[in-house]
Amino acid sequence: MKKIIAAITAAILCFGSFAIAEQKTTIRFGHFPNITHAQGVIAHALSRQGKGWFEERLGPNVQIQWFVYNAGPSAMEAIFARSLDVTYVGPSPALNAYFKSNGEEIRVISGAANAGAALVVKTDSPIKTAADFRGKKIATPQLGNTQDISCRAWLKAHGFNVTQTGGDVTVIPTANPDQLGLFQSGGVEAVWTVEPWVTRLERDAKARVFLEDKDTITTWLVSSAKFLRDRRDLAKKIADANVELTKWIQQNESDAQKLLMEELKAETRADFAPDAVAQAWKRIQFTSDVSRDLIAKSVQDGKNAGFLKGSTDTSKLIESP
Repeated sequence: MKKIIAAITAAILCFGSFAIAEQKTTIRFGHFPNITHAQGVIAHALSRQGKGWFEERLGPNVQIQWFVYNAGPSAMEAIFARSLDVTYVGPSPALNAYFKSNGEEIRVISGAANAGAALVVKTDSPIKTAADFRGKKIATPQLGNTQDISCRAWLKAHGFNVTQTGGDVTVIPTANPDQLGLFQSGGVEAVWTVEPWVTRLERDAKARVFLEDKDTITTWLVSSAKFLRDRRDLAKKIADANVELTKWIQQNESDAQKLLMEELKAETRADFAPDAVAQAWKRIQFTSDVSRDLIAKSVQDGKNAGFLKGSTDTSKLIESP
């Protein structure tokens, strides 16, 4: 009888240990298939290779489930729907979501990238000064995205009346892959976009940079307020791992670019020329710092562009785990 009891006890203990070992926490992690989301793209590549950057730093009972988005508003809606925990995203969609939720849903836990955006015109364009844009058409990646708001705010700062449907200068939201053809055909005289599309326009459409937008936030690492509240220990490890990954990217440009190109091809099925990636890389500042001055600028741009109205209190936006 004692032997039977001992066997049953051992089986229960064994099953319990097995259940504990198998019970894993899944973190739903988002990024865009874009060079300015290099941390997310590279981490996704390493996950595919079984050498997950975040996984190794979060522990054996944590797994990352990657989601790829093409637009910031979609990623923010996923956070609202509780189907995404953390994501790399541009500041304008994050700020819009933060204000939309009265500061209750979105938290910036680390920086990722600044700069990397530019306004380009054709090499032989007669456009030489800001005043020359009157009556012209400018393409931006998406209505309300970071570059779209920067463009509208810049135009208004130079005295133009700009509306969503026209005005002194017509801003046409156009998906990045479609901007090249529109620009080449003369459908627009200029494009305000972000890398690697700036470089692509330079190389494939003989564009020249009219204005490089250096003092701007390009990408943040944000989490839902709920995830930060409920799993603060994991949020801290994620933020710390992002800081470490950003330093690795800064110190290992060649290896970082190779991983990025491999993953972008896996996600988009498009080839990215190594020299083009290297050219685009030079315009981007990869940083885990979060500049409050640049946040204030982004908020003001959103106001000037007419996208942010009412209270714009950002006191709860940044929260270090």
